[in-house]
Order: sequence, then C-alpha cells, then structure tokens
Amino acid sequence: MAADSMLRFVVTPQSYPDKRAPDARAEDFREIADRYAVPRAEEQAGRCSQCGVPYCTVHCPLHNHIPDWLRLTAEGRLREAYELSNATSTMPEICGRICPQDRLCEGNCVIEFSGHGAVTIGSVEKFITDTAWEEGWVEPLVPGPARGQSVGVIGAGPAGLTAAEYLRANGYEVHVYDRHDRAGGLLTYGIPGFKLEKPVVMRRVDRLKAGGIVFHEGFTVGDDASLADLRARHDALLIATGVYKARAIDVPGNDAAGVIAALDYLTASNRKSFGDSVPAFDNGGLDAAGKNVVVIGGGDTAMDCVRTAIRQGANSVKCLYRRDRANMPGSQREVANAEEEGAEFVWLSAPHSFVGDEKVTAVRANRMRLGAPDASGRRAPEVDPGGPIDMPADMVIKALGFDAEELPHLWDAPELGVTRWGTVLVDSRTLMTSLDGVFAAGDIVRGASLVVWAIRDGRDVAASMHQYLKSKAAASTAKEAA
Repeated sequence: MAADSMLRFVVTPQSYPDKRAPDARAEDFREIADRYAVPRAEEQAGRCSQCGVPYCTVHCPLHNHIPDWLRLTAEGRLREAYELSNATSTMPEICGRICPQDRLCEGNCVIEFSGHGAVTIGSVEKFITDTAWEEGWVEPLVPGPARGQSVGVIGAGPAGLTAAEYLRANGYEVHVYDRHDRAGGLLTYGIPGFKLEKPVVMRRVDRLKAGGIVFHEGFTVGDDASLADLRARHDALLIATGVYKARAIDVPGNDAAGVIAALDYLTASNRKSFGDSVPAFDNGGLDAAGKNVVVIGGGDTAMDCVRTAIRQGANSVKCLYRRDRANMPGSQREVANAEEEGAEFVWLSAPHSFVGDEKVTAVRANRMRLGAPDASGRRAPEVDPGGPIDMPADMVIKALGFDAEELPHLWDAPELGVTRWGTVLVDSRTLMTSLDGVFAAGDIVRGASLVVWAIRDGRDVAASMHQYLKSKAAASTAKEAA
C-alpha cells in the first residue's frame, strides 16, 4: 500500500460514526451509533500521524499498539489489524465502546494538540473487532497442555474473565464463581445497552465456556462456600469481585422511599433487557417511567443513570453535580449525549436534604462555588451562601461512586488483609494477598476504576499466578523426588 495512506489528518477531517437522532435513540437501549463502513474506517485510520512517541499508547492502560493497527487498517489489512489489537487486549471491541477515549488515547493524540481533531481510535477499534467476529477471525480459546493444577476465580467481571482466559490458555483448569446468574459483572449488569449491547458481552463469555472454563453462576462466597473451602479446592485463588457497595450520602431524608442506589437501578434495567422478572422494577420502585428523576453525581455511572431514566420515559431528568462542567470526572462525550437526549445538568449544586415524609417528593439542593484547591489540586466545592433551592423529585438516584465490601467478614476470613479503605491488600510486585496462593486484581484492589484498568490487572495477575503455580509444581516434584 502506498506510503501516502497515512498522515492524512491535514486533508481528511475527523469524523465519528453517525449517531442516530436523539429522539429516536431515546426510545430504545440499542447503541446510539453504528460502526464505520470499511472505506470510512480506512480513511479515519489514515489520519494517524505515526508519531515517534505515540502518546495514545503511553496513555492506554493496556499499552495497545494503536499506531500500528491504525496503519494496518488504513492499508486494508484488517485481519492483521485485529490480530495486533487482540494481542494486548482480551476485549478490544468492548474497550472500543466504553473506554473514555477522550481522557485516555484520543485525549492525548498528537494531532488533537495540533488542532486537527484526534484520530477516532475507539471507533476504529470497535470496527476492527466487530469485523473479526463477522468474518470468523476470532479464534476459539485453546487450552494449553494440562498442568494438573486448578485455579478458582471469584468474580466474573472484566478482571476475572481476563485472568481466566490467560490461565486457561496456559493449561490450568479454571473455575469462575460469580454471585450473578450471568457472567460479565459490570459489563453485563452495570453498563446500559446503549453503550454496550449485551450480545457483545455474551459472545465473549460463550467463547470462554467453549474453551473449557467452568462457570459457577449464582454462587455467593460466604453462603455457598467459605474462602477456606475454595482454597482447599484449588491450587490458587483470584479475588476479582469489584466494588459494589454504594457510597453513602449523609443528608436528611436519605432513607426515604424513592431514594435509590445507582447500581440497583442499572442492574434492574439491564435485567429487564434480558427479559427477566424484576419485582422491584415491575412494582415501579426501580422504574423511572412518568417520574421526576434527580441523579446525584458527575461520573460515568451518573451519566448511565441519567440516560437510562430518559429511555424509561421519565417526566424530567436532572443531574446535580457539586462542581462545574469543566471539573466533572465523567466523560464529556457522555454529558453531550445526555444533553442531546433531554437531560438537564444543574452544575455547582449538592443535596442539602431529600424532602418528603415517607416518600421523596423533592430534592433541596445547596448552591455551590469552587474554593481553594484541595489535596489533589482540584478546587474544592463549598456552599455558596444564598439558601438552598427545591426541585421536584419522585426518584433520586445516588451515583456517588462505590466502596469495597467487607470481604473478611462476609467470607469468614479475618486473616485476609485489607487497606484502611477496605480494598484488598496485595503485594505490589506479585499481586498476592496476605494469604498464600490467594491473589487479587481489579477494582477490589485499586478501588473503583475503569474497565480497561481491570482488563490490564487481570492480565498482570494471571502472569503472577502462572509463575506462582509453576514454582509450586516444581517444589512438589522436587519433594517427591527426594
């Protein structure tokens, strides 16, 4: 292919896949944009500047070979582009859909800094792997030669699934335990279909099952087995449960009916998309239809709640965030999508109290202003004297982040070390916990984070577990020989 297939950013404008009209997409939970057609994908990939120091790769937690698979895509070598993309990521089509590219690879693209608009990396990544699935290029998971050792993975989210895949490929018998009745964790039950349609997740899970990984779904550690029981069953264990305990908000009225946690709300909505019976949704408790909804928070989970409420037919949807737009932690693209679909953002506001005797009827909010920078360097919000304002609310969704559950207590394992934040304590080099042969990865170690970080952690912990298990097998062989 001619060398002029690249560095086309000066003559080719940035172009994302077309989004459906806001009114149309607010009627369903389908993804809001289709993927590129082949010529357009090649054209957009050809905008890459192929810079000597690829900041896109540097700022990707997986350190994907982004300029290389962009070049291959521009040259029409799609299968090679897929194979290179797949070499560093177990779920490239999922990352292409839900990674906050505007904060990571695309936000650090060299041509973005030059004013030409970043290469549309995420959309090309989605295109490459969706094409690979359609063309049959996605290879089945082939187990390595059997090692006679088994591994238990607690948690079927992105970190657990990634580690399970790598360990199975290395020849281990792998069992995955998850409290839900479907694997995928946050991918399945936390992220709405308009960002990640569920067949995209399920085909990944089906591939792992076909590769011999055994899934124990609807399995709750602490009830169905203790941590000690699982340690006795397996040669090594991985804790990859994520963090699901809703962060509390201490204001009057917090316990009123209609004040709900974000993950409960999103899980109910996603279960309905599978056709499940969800009593708490069916009785109206977790259904926003016809209600005035107020979402508290400014992260991506808050955006998911806002946009879900719109699709459920809420009467009005407001999002309260204590800082301004420029200082919110969530994706600016998600804010724009939500505004297009009819959400109202009330910046520089924070809940003072939830009004209502038994059931919430309004949110009383303090006006805020940004004061001096806090320890992280961000300007800290403070109450702006002027009195609170009231806004009607039949449903209040708390999307303030997540904390770790008390695993040592829940699992009857007081010897499992945790940090002062409740996350599992691990050795930074080996990723092993305070218990021999028990490892941890993902959100349960680093606190709430991004899916792409969980995938990286799963990859890294699988390598550590592989080394541990090889050493364990070697020691056993030496002992038998002696």
